[in-house]
Amino acid sequence: MTGITLALSKGRIFDETMPLLEAAGIRPLEDPESSRKLIIATERADVRVVIVRASDVPTYVQHGAADLGVAGRDVLLEHGGDGLLQPLDLRIARCRMMVACPEGFDYASAVRSGARLRVATKYVSIAREHFAAKGVHVDLIKLYGSMELAPLVGLADVIVDLVSTGGTLKANKLVAVEEILPVSSRLIVNRAALKLRRAEIAPIIDCFAGALAPV
Repeated sequence: MTGITLALSKGRIFDETMPLLEAAGIRPLEDPESSRKLIIATERADVRVVIVRASDVPTYVQHGAADLGVAGRDVLLEHGGDGLLQPLDLRIARCRMMVACPEGFDYASAVRSGARLRVATKYVSIAREHFAAKGVHVDLIKLYGSMELAPLVGLADVIVDLVSTGGTLKANKLVAVEEILPVSSRLIVNRAALKLRRAEIAPIIDCFAGALAPV
């Protein structure tokens, strides 16, 4: 029987997951920020970490290439949850999914008047569902980066994106006008793997749960 594979992404999620990993006795033997390796051994011989793009974590777990993973709520909603369990909200990498627009744009008035909005985002499914629930007609424009640029050059009226401190919005003379949902990272588990290998995987979930500060 092979060991347990945990899918993580570099950056903020990895950094904030480290204390939880250590509580579970899973200390990677190399720093993914400096190592070129995509599969990293840990101090636990039965656990390895695979480093993937944040948006790919649910795919690796869904298809069984990883048994567990850590993914943001935004990524999970956009991906869909087939074959995945989300036993824990790890309460890390917190931010908000927001609608933002240029400072001079009257978003509330545009919504009330039934205007058709051009919306730039990489979260197409989340944006579509949000505006449909409000009865707002939108043209969705999928982008992969520099979302704040879209309204500045006339590509879109508003954007839907993650906002942490709001500094990037402010620097580009944009304002957050509506919160869609709060976002944090979840521990996700392959449903079949947990069923077949509960004795190995459940203790890891319990370690993560025990490391979380009381709400």
